[in-house]
Amino acid sequence: MQKLLNYKSVYIIVDTLILSISFFVSIYLLRNDASKTILAFYADHLFVIPLIFLVVSFIILVFQYNGLYLTDVVLKRTNHFAALFKAIYFSALTIVLFSMALDFYGLTDSRLLIFLFLLISIPSFVLVRVFFLRQFYLELSKAGLRKNVLIVGDGEAGKLLATKLIYENPIGLNVVGFVNDQRRIGDFIINDLRNFGHLKDLPYLIKELKIDELLIAMDEEDYDRVFSTIDYCKTLGIKISITSEIFDVITERIKTEKYIDVPVISVDPKYNDSLTLTLKRFFDVTFAVFGLLLLSPVMLTIALLVKLSSPGPVLYKQKRIGLYGKEFDFYKFRSMKPVEGEDEERKKKMIEFMKKGQTGGKDLKVVNEDRITWIGRIIRKTSLDELPQLFNVIKGEMSLVGPRPCLPYEFENYTEWQKRRVNVMPGCTGVWQVWGRSKVSFDDSVVMDIYYINNMSPWLDLQLIFQTIPVMLFSKGAR
Repeated sequence: MQKLLNYKSVYIIVDTLILSISFFVSIYLLRNDASKTILAFYADHLFVIPLIFLVVSFIILVFQYNGLYLTDVVLKRTNHFAALFKAIYFSALTIVLFSMALDFYGLTDSRLLIFLFLLISIPSFVLVRVFFLRQFYLELSKAGLRKNVLIVGDGEAGKLLATKLIYENPIGLNVVGFVNDQRRIGDFIINDLRNFGHLKDLPYLIKELKIDELLIAMDEEDYDRVFSTIDYCKTLGIKISITSEIFDVITERIKTEKYIDVPVISVDPKYNDSLTLTLKRFFDVTFAVFGLLLLSPVMLTIALLVKLSSPGPVLYKQKRIGLYGKEFDFYKFRSMKPVEGEDEERKKKMIEFMKKGQTGGKDLKVVNEDRITWIGRIIRKTSLDELPQLFNVIKGEMSLVGPRPCLPYEFENYTEWQKRRVNVMPGCTGVWQVWGRSKVSFDDSVVMDIYYINNMSPWLDLQLIFQTIPVMLFSKGAR
């Protein structure tokens, strides 16, 4: 057993069990044939079982989106109650659709199923989640079953967290000390917490001090140094959390973990293995083919309107930078009137914007509004001009989710830390498109993409895909 267990895994398992049992019991109790046992009933209706697990998986995704697996939510009853009922509210539509499907097959009464499911699940969640597991977590913490944390750097956020943990520690963290290249070994930084060494000493210190987690706390705005430190720590095979002003754009837009009110960003690269990447590719192709078939009438209509709106090709083809800096042909529906030499002017403006970094304006797109056609304005607002990128996905040049592919001249003007953006396959949608759009600086958009690279997982991909739909429908941040 890892120290303090992996509480997130425990909660996910418990939630899956409660949701599954609630569905199985509710459906059985409301069956139309009262003579059958539960085993006989489900043996005759096997198709219900995978449907239940599909619905449960989606609700777990809703739970995660509402922060129900964050420490500060789990340990604070008021926050826990609020997040739980909010998640159940947003899951209600899924439950209603599922109930109607069962009603259609004549298995149950859909209205009674919803009522009975909520009657079983809500008290179970309150009892097990809010009271039992929370108390169990606190008791383990009091018993000394804590995670040993080493703070890398001595940023103000790290010092604040270390100070708070000395006087109050409900979350099971034990700060052992600091590691800092700018301080002498043995220097005391906060109370009796001292600097144990430098970055190169981490492999030895992790083993010697039995460290379970590294917390990178760096205040400076030296992006290269911060990301180099993160990259080095990722090679050590240990959980990493970060608190830094560089990641403020993440904590402002995404529900992240909090250690006693100090926002921290997780770095979880364990998903970037060959199996996960193979599964990601499989789902990319499957969803892209399904999407093309489903959306073919919409795409044909857009193609016709683009052709009628102005002279020029229907598709706009452009060289973009893909995985590891390799060029590929990127497809979009044409939304602008072709003009000779316009790209050079845009190129100059974009390079100037990039060099402004995080102090520049807040509009990421450099666009000549006069060139946009009437249909182009609509498809750009709704991101429907991006649909042809499904062909890029099938060709293996893009993924459904990933960093936005940049132009060659943009890549040439990247600094070393920004080039980390091409360490994974670019995507049709991603963190920036969902949570940033045109409202963040260039540096912040790169930080958001690097956040995705460091936390790439099937759960995050699904979350971003589902959140892309309302972003498109309501035209949030698009131009």
